[in-house]
Parts: sequence; C-alpha cells; structure tokens
Amino acid sequence: MTLKLYLAQEGRTNVEFVKVPFDQILEEVKAKRYDAGLIIHEGQLTFEREGLKLIADLGVWWKEKTDLPLPLGANAIRRDLPGQTISDVVRLLHASIKYALDHRNEALDYALEYGRGLERSDADKFVGMYVNNWTLDFGDVGRRAVRELLQQAYDHEIVPKRVVPEFIYP
Repeated sequence: MTLKLYLAQEGRTNVEFVKVPFDQILEEVKAKRYDAGLIIHEGQLTFEREGLKLIADLGVWWKEKTDLPLPLGANAIRRDLPGQTISDVVRLLHASIKYALDHRNEALDYALEYGRGLERSDADKFVGMYVNNWTLDFGDVGRRAVRELLQQAYDHEIVPKRVVPEFIYP
C-alpha cells in the first residue's frame, strides 16, 4: 500500500507488481528476474551486502511527507467476539510483548531460531527496529499515522472503501 502511494506521488502508475515470497525477493532481483523489489524484514539490513542498491526508503519518505511514523502492521480482532475475550487477547498480547522487551536476550535467542542465518548483531538491530515501546503503545501519534495511511490509500483508490480503524488498549 505504501509503495503504491509512493509510486503514485512519483507519477509512476504503470508499474507492474508481481507477488514474490518475502524471503525470495533479494534473490529474484539479484538474478535480474525483476528490476526492483520491496524489501521487508531482515532484508532491510542485508540488501547492500547482497550487492543491491536502495531506490527509496518508504519509512523515510512517509516521515518526510507526513511527519508521522510509517505504520507497518497491526494485530486485529473480530468485533463480534465477547468483550471479555477481546480484553483477554489484548492483555495477553501486551504482556507477551512486555515480557519479550524485559527479557531481550532470551527473546533474541528464540527469534534467532527463525532468523534465516542472520547474525546476532543484525538480529538485535532488526528486533530493536520493530519490537520496542512503540509496539506496546504507539500513542496518539501512532493512531494518527494509521488513520493518515488508510485515508491516503483510500484517496488514491488503493483501497476500495474508507477504513476507519478502532483501537483497543490494554
């Protein structure tokens, strides 16, 4: 969604998108099967070592454009679940993230089991980028960022209908 917003603002609306599993994007671009790829996860830290060049950092672009952080993901829950179930899920997710932040080394050891060969220092940097106090509560600024991203996606016809997010707090 953010890439489509970026390309629309750059006047590049004729870009063909091909879905590729995220862990194969670097290899596909290196093999010249595609001209470029949207790199996520640890590829953000390793793409230069792989001989690739940065075209645009969408997080930097979004911050410059809106003065807001780029929302990257969210947990969602169905509205039709009982209120106590919703509260329990929110509380447990919050507690889990807080535990991981409070026990960073153990959490990092666990994450490295799934790190696809990532060095510990890169994994630590990556985790710090995405699991931090913003994960526990992104506050008013984060909520504004989510609303703005969704509104711009609607305004540029990237999503078919206006989405008004609801936020649940622990």
